[in-house]
Amino acid sequence: MAEIRLPAESKYESELSALAAADKGPRPPGWHLSPRAVETYIMGSEKPIAVTPKYIGDRALVQVAIATLASDRALMLVGEPGTAKSWLSEHLAAAISGTSSAIVQGTAGTSEEHIKYSWNYAMLLAEGPSERALVASPILRAMREGRFARVEEITRTSSEVQDALISILSEKQIAIPELGTIVSAQRGFNVIATANTRDRGVNEMSSALKRRFNFVTVPVVEDLEQEIRIVTKREAELRSDYQVGAEPPAELARLLVTVFQELRRGMTKDGKTKVKSPSVALSTAEAISVLFGSGILAQHFGDGKVTPGEIARSLAGAVAKENADDLKTVREYCETVAKTRKGPWAEFYSASVAALRG
Repeated sequence: MAEIRLPAESKYESELSALAAADKGPRPPGWHLSPRAVETYIMGSEKPIAVTPKYIGDRALVQVAIATLASDRALMLVGEPGTAKSWLSEHLAAAISGTSSAIVQGTAGTSEEHIKYSWNYAMLLAEGPSERALVASPILRAMREGRFARVEEITRTSSEVQDALISILSEKQIAIPELGTIVSAQRGFNVIATANTRDRGVNEMSSALKRRFNFVTVPVVEDLEQEIRIVTKREAELRSDYQVGAEPPAELARLLVTVFQELRRGMTKDGKTKVKSPSVALSTAEAISVLFGSGILAQHFGDGKVTPGEIARSLAGAVAKENADDLKTVREYCETVAKTRKGPWAEFYSASVAALRG
């Protein structure tokens, strides 16, 4: 059976192999590609090798992130939800280490065992502490193999988990007292973490932990054309992966991204009309989800063509997930803004009357 989602190193294996073969630049210890080739993989290129862009945004931001990972500092990607922090983290790890699989997903239930190690208790009872009974965490495996480890949503983990990271980042070692050993990281090991700015106050990082990271802020996309490129590119990839044949017209992708940007900004693009912003994060990732969901609606419950009606219905589900009052906010936007515009906006307004009733 086909996998739902291939990791970056598998999906883009041909690009990574071609870059590695042509890469003449100096490579830091343990790196599969030189920093310049990693930048090419992330940002894309047409010559001398055709490489699809994985991140559409500020090249300088990517360069700083790569330079950080070539040093002894860990990298922290911070930003609003849906700004491609995890996406960028995955592709950096794939390009540099050849794998993005050493990952710890930060949640309230993440424990110190997820950061260090645990035990196969049946084997532990049978033969006592041993290497065979040890269950290495993704970070411990990455240290042994000289690869990158990823920690997602670090501010959602407890202070005990964050404290465990401090010693790892400082000493590059994990002690296993039950075995009387210390595992030291091999050259090439580093950590890429992500943090959501909307989670500040959940489990705020200590100053000691912050000092172990170099922070790079992944911004919300402000440029309309840039966000349209991101949304349409990623939505096309999802349609291909999930075999969805209904392709949203370019004018509807533009309409949707315009709605998202104006609601985020609290102002229409021409600066003439103020609008209320919803509490939900109308991120680029959410726009991708809405556009992709519209295609699924059209294919299975429509005539196979994406219309403003599918956009409105899919948007309603995205808006109401955190606060039902946000539906009212988007309805007000449709009454004051969408209603006054022509073309697909007129049909979008008509469809929104029913879709956004709440």
